[in-house]
Parts: sequence; C-alpha cells; structure tokens
Amino acid sequence: MYKKAITISQEIAVHLFFWIFMAYLNLIDMDYSNGNSLVGVKVGLFHKTHATVFILTFYFNYLLLSPITFRSFTWQKALASILALYTFFILFRYILEQIFTVALFGIGNYYGDFSMAYYVFDNLYYGTFPILSSSFLWSIIFIIRLLHENKLIIEEQKNTEIKFLKAQINPHFIFNTLNNIYAMVYFKSEHSLAAIEKLGQIMRFTTYEFQNESISLAEEINYIKAYIELEQLRHEEQYPVNFDVPKRFNSITIPPYILSPLVENALKHGLASLHKPIKIKLEITKDTLNFKVENSISSSKKDKLGGIGLDNLKKRLQLFYPNSHTLTLSHTDSLFIAYLEVQFKS
Repeated sequence: MYKKAITISQEIAVHLFFWIFMAYLNLIDMDYSNGNSLVGVKVGLFHKTHATVFILTFYFNYLLLSPITFRSFTWQKALASILALYTFFILFRYILEQIFTVALFGIGNYYGDFSMAYYVFDNLYYGTFPILSSSFLWSIIFIIRLLHENKLIIEEQKNTEIKFLKAQINPHFIFNTLNNIYAMVYFKSEHSLAAIEKLGQIMRFTTYEFQNESISLAEEINYIKAYIELEQLRHEEQYPVNFDVPKRFNSITIPPYILSPLVENALKHGLASLHKPIKIKLEITKDTLNFKVENSISSSKKDKLGGIGLDNLKKRLQLFYPNSHTLTLSHTDSLFIAYLEVQFKS
C-alpha cells in the first residue's frame, strides 16, 4: 500500500532526472566569447573525487539517516543526523583527497599548511548541498506516499463504517418485521402467509442486493413497495399509502437503503387513514433526486420520532454524498415531513 503512490521504478526515474540536472549544472557552461554557445566543462581529478563524496553522502542520508530521522522525528535525532552527515562528508573527503590522491598521484586538493579547523569550516559549505538536496528529495517522495497512504486509510475506515452501519440495518429491520408477523399469526390473520411470502422477497433483497455498494434506483423502489405491502397486510383496517414515483429512472444507481429508512420511519411512527394517507413522492431531474415523505402523527408519538434508522441514514448520507445532499426532518403537532435531496456526481 505504501509504494502505490510512487513505485520503486518511478522513484528511480526521479533520481535519474535529478542527477541529469546536476550534471547539466556542473558539466555544461556557457562560452560567451563564442556566440553564447554551450561547452563542456573539463573534468579534473578533484571534480571526480568531490562527485564521489557528494553521491555517497547523498545516499547515506537518503537511504539510511532520513528514514530513521523523519519517520519518528525528534530534535535529538535530527541534530545527531546532521552531525553524522557532516562528519561523514568531511572525513570521507579528507581520506579521499588528502590521503589517497596524495599517495597515488602525489597531489592533494588542499595544498600548503592548513589547520583541521580551517578544513572542517571550509567543508561545512560544500557538505550542505548534498545533505539538503537528499533530505528534500526524500521528504517530497515520503510526503506523496504518506498522503496516498492516508487516503487509503480513510477509504478503508469509510468502508468499515459502511459495513458496520449495514450490520445495524438488517437486525433492526428483521426485529420489527418478525414482531409484525408474530402479531398476525397470534391473531390468526388470513394475511399471515402472504406476509411471510413478502418477507421472503424482502430478505432476498437484504441478503443479495444490500451487500452491493450501489444498486439501481428501481431495486430500492421495489424494496420500498414490498415493505409497504407487508405493512398493509399487517393492518386489518385500511392503511392507505400514496406512492408517487416516475415511470423511468434513467438507469440511476444509488447506495442501498438510502430512501427506504424515511418510508420505514413513516410506517412505524405515522398515522394513516383515508382522509390522511401517508404521502411518498419521488422526483428525478437531470442531476438531482428529490424524495419526500409526509405522514400524520399523534401528539404521543412526536417525541419518539427518529431512532436507529434515521441516525443510520444521516451517517450513510455523509459517507456517500458529502457536501452533495440535504436531509430535512420537520414536524408539527400533527404532521411529520422528511425531505431528501441528493445531487448526483457528474
């Protein structure tokens, strides 16, 4: 997961580009006396030794010290790392240019009498660039990978929360429905078998379709219709529900259980009669879904509205449609209105 944002091969390509750029800065010069033409810089012995020390210091920091320092940063680690890098650069350059080159070629980069204090002070300047450039390059690549990893972690947390919310929905629905069917069987209702059959249809939806991240709007509507029919079977008296839906949905897909909680809430807490039926209306525009559920309530029920279903719905909407939905729940002494608007992603 950590390597997905920038792969190893891409990281190597970044390094190749960096060294090509460094070669351009150090090996190419402008010849202003010859029509501003590009000329190659003559590479001497100490150009090569300095480049060797530069590269070794760069990767000593990039591969070893930067990961140790920055992944669990403390100021003590940072100071120790800086001290180790300057010591490495100065010591290795001294061994290479003042011992080996003198022994092999009879010449050192620093000639004449000079103190170690002067040598150290002078090389603090030359050692700064490989240390800063390697730290900067490592930090940029690390931050890109870290941001990508954090994004994956957030997505995983989102999926985990969605699964948890789904796990809450099924037991809640089954508990209410089985209570309804139990009452019908207890009172020997002639609709008991039809209710059990309708429950089977609903359970097929919750078992198969509900596990998907998205379903067609038509499937959600069919689920709502089955739920309404099951509720109407449970009531011996007439239980009118006006369900106004468009004939076509234009292949719209939504996460499961986005609309149905509002209907379930109305059927559970609402009062329905021929004069005051439960009203459900769905409207679809080019990029917006509008869903409205309106039901009468008694004064004894107005403080019991909501519960697991609506709280669950609010969380799911925030996960699936952040900043692109509006859920309004309002009620008076005798009327409860739930209104949901969802803007589709273009």
